[in-house]
Amino acid sequence: MALIEQLRFEEISVAFAAAYLALAIRQSLWCWPAALISVALWAVVVLDARLYMDVALQVFYFAMAIYGWQQWRRGGARNEGVRVHRWPASWHALVVGLIALASFLFWLVLRGTQAAYPFLDSLTAIASVVTTFMLARKVIENWFYWFVIDAILIYVYFARDLFWFSGLYAVYLVMIVIGFRAWQKSLREEGALSDARLAH
Repeated sequence: MALIEQLRFEEISVAFAAAYLALAIRQSLWCWPAALISVALWAVVVLDARLYMDVALQVFYFAMAIYGWQQWRRGGARNEGVRVHRWPASWHALVVGLIALASFLFWLVLRGTQAAYPFLDSLTAIASVVTTFMLARKVIENWFYWFVIDAILIYVYFARDLFWFSGLYAVYLVMIVIGFRAWQKSLREEGALSDARLAH
């Protein structure tokens, strides 16, 4: 891909990715259409950078954007949209173990290819699959996972000369903290509302 064309795709994808996260922090449904546009362009750029797991991840993100829209709009027990909630520690222990195992298996497959950073590419891709599902289901701990994933991706993208992507993930680290606090407030408010309902 020509450098100018790559930069154009990268810049537009970054703009929509930033919009996606800003809207997700506010729990706005419109985060998902922004994600659709971002991942389509992102896939083109990372394919050129030979980050093959990242390409597959963008395809997954595209599907999850559709799923996320549906869950936030019509999910939950009453079809009123999912609400912010926590997962028990035992679930997180299982998830982290499965991420580690799957990352190792994908590394075994990719290490014999021309893939750049096969283990880090596998680790961030697998972890992102799980964490995107958590975001779509409004599991508040998704923000902790994203912080670790994005810190790794700053290095990976910078090393592949994808400076816009790397810069975006540096900004993401700040936005993740904001997102966690916003969702934590929402969780507290929902808990207070539930307590008030029980009192009546």
